[in-house]
Amino acid sequence: MNKFQKLAAASLFAAFAVPASNAFAVDEHFIGDAAVVGGYDVVAYHTVGAPTKGSADFSATYQGVTWHFASQENLDLFQAEPARYAPAYGGWCSAGASKGKKVPTKPELWAIVDDQLYLNSSPVAHNDLFLANTETVIRKGESNWKQIFATPRGDL
Repeated sequence: MNKFQKLAAASLFAAFAVPASNAFAVDEHFIGDAAVVGGYDVVAYHTVGAPTKGSADFSATYQGVTWHFASQENLDLFQAEPARYAPAYGGWCSAGASKGKKVPTKPELWAIVDDQLYLNSSPVAHNDLFLANTETVIRKGESNWKQIFATPRGDL
């Protein structure tokens, strides 16, 4: 490969590398209202014990996507340990992940299991699937997530 070909190849790679990584981040996370999990504060589920709407005034970027928080304190907690507070399956429905699907979630359908936040899409998914058989749903979700995490929702 001559010098020109190397430069052209490097430029082409650079042109597509950033958009590809951003597409990956968006596919991996449930985004609504321009932020992960519809802008709800994922730390508040742990500290307040309730879904709490975050604010763009307290936002962070993690894994290429925007997260909103209700306070500077929650933002600081998240930035110190983002993996601890980020929801399972990128905020997509836990019951859906157990079935190999990406389903948007509702902030009021949640549970914390072993310090991990899990969200669900409907009362049936939450109560009849996730809460009724938590261990199995999580095990199947973890197994499926390895295959579906970067797959666009429409392709599943």
